[in-house]
Amino acid sequence: MRKGSLILERYFECDDDARGRPLGTIAFNADTLHDLRSVSKSVVGRLYGIALADGKVPPPDAPLLASFPEYIDLAADPARNRWTTHDALTMKMGTDWDELSVPYSDPTNSEIAMDMAPDRYRFVLAAPVVMEPGQRWIYNGGATALVARIIAKGTGKPLHEFARETLFDPLGIGQTEWLTDRGGEAIAASGLRMSPRDLARIGLMMLKGGMWHDRRVVPVDWIERSTSPMVEVDEIRQYGYHWYLGKFAFTVSTGPRWNRSRHEHFWSAIGNGGQRLFVFPGLDLVVAITAG
Repeated sequence: MRKGSLILERYFECDDDARGRPLGTIAFNADTLHDLRSVSKSVVGRLYGIALADGKVPPPDAPLLASFPEYIDLAADPARNRWTTHDALTMKMGTDWDELSVPYSDPTNSEIAMDMAPDRYRFVLAAPVVMEPGQRWIYNGGATALVARIIAKGTGKPLHEFARETLFDPLGIGQTEWLTDRGGEAIAASGLRMSPRDLARIGLMMLKGGMWHDRRVVPVDWIERSTSPMVEVDEIRQYGYHWYLGKFAFTVSTGPRWNRSRHEHFWSAIGNGGQRLFVFPGLDLVVAITAG
């Protein structure tokens, strides 16, 4: 979508699944829901900003374990006691967590192990601390689970219900699903299902500084703060509050003999299997992709 208008759209037919549950061959169209996988994490980041503006959740600099008094035994560890909500939002908790080198079909993958644990929040908070908190980015779906739990505690509503009321409904987003665990709780890090058009609406709202028509949906300062670089991911990307940041280089033709290079900043949400949301503020452009 460019300048708020749909300029390119294409759908295909393929086998599909809902977070591992086979759905058979699906002929996709504009209304078909699709797994967003870890794009869900970036949506959780948006929801935290909404809840923060309403005074429902602690600020990012608040001690993380203060939101989880039920695990007071873990607070005896000085390293864990130094955690802030900021460390969860930026995935800089410094714990031993591996989702990237182990496939999600392997039960030793940290996110899968979290899903199978009797208490997912204790599992995340009790993970071995292997470096000083705040030092380095380590991809961690458990951090998203903690942020989502803080939102649910603070608002008194299940995550999907809060998302519908404060983000999805105001944007005119159609049907959505948020897959749940065995206890009926939303799988915050990777369980959201949505159509690509509706995913693009989230990007459009960000381009408008958190506005949708005449309604304020997300505070503009949270859009700015969450898309500010907090930590290096790799040589080309940085990370804000559950959003990736980067620059895209391309060549612009200025005539038969002349070309010039141009760089555009982007914000992105990334999910396993090719799920993507790219927002290019300088081009007034949003690209939403779902894939196998």
